[in-house]
Amino acid sequence: MITVFGEGRGFRVVWLLEEMGLPYQLRPVDLVAGVDNDPEFLAINPAGFIPALRDGDATMVESIAIMEYLMGRYGPTPLAPDPADPAFPAYQQFLHLGEAGLAASLFFVVVSRNLAPEAERHNWGARKALEVYESRLRLVTRRLADSPYLAGDRFTAADISVTYALEFAQRTGAAALGEAEQAYVTRTSGREAYKRAMDVCQATKAWAAEASARRNSGSEEAGAR
Repeated sequence: MITVFGEGRGFRVVWLLEEMGLPYQLRPVDLVAGVDNDPEFLAINPAGFIPALRDGDATMVESIAIMEYLMGRYGPTPLAPDPADPAFPAYQQFLHLGEAGLAASLFFVVVSRNLAPEAERHNWGARKALEVYESRLRLVTRRLADSPYLAGDRFTAADISVTYALEFAQRTGAAALGEAEQAYVTRTSGREAYKRAMDVCQATKAWAAEASARRNSGSEEAGAR
């Protein structure tokens, strides 16, 4: 049985598993409480971050690497175009850009704004990380002007990768989405596999609902002024 440890970026993995129709279980990891008293998880990932994967004797960390492993191990799947497919270069680029260029950059913005001492929240590193995110986002915006999905006309794992990053930006308030990005997220999050993944990832579902309520409240207050 495939076991996914932790939500957060683990949502990408759960969504992929739902798209592929593979059996799995989600094993929660409480990072807020700390993982020092979670020896089962630390045996999988001694570094203590999520997500992690156990599949028989195989253990892995890093959400994009896990996704590539699952598609390679249990594919072929239309979620990963063949290397000879003209869509492959764009697929490969955006699959990795969703984490390396977008989500990873925003992580440092979010922890600076929310966890750093007040005087250090808008530090140089956080500002630079936001600039990196914004520059990479322009690649997404430009691509969406030409096609409904990042690899072309069909949904792929690259869309799972980038959708997570854009929703992370929106839910944390670290960066706003433009019209094209918002329409794209509405399109990708309308998939049945996404909805099933949200039902499995209850902490993510609660976070999304809380963030949506916060945005709606802000919109109502702005409209009242």
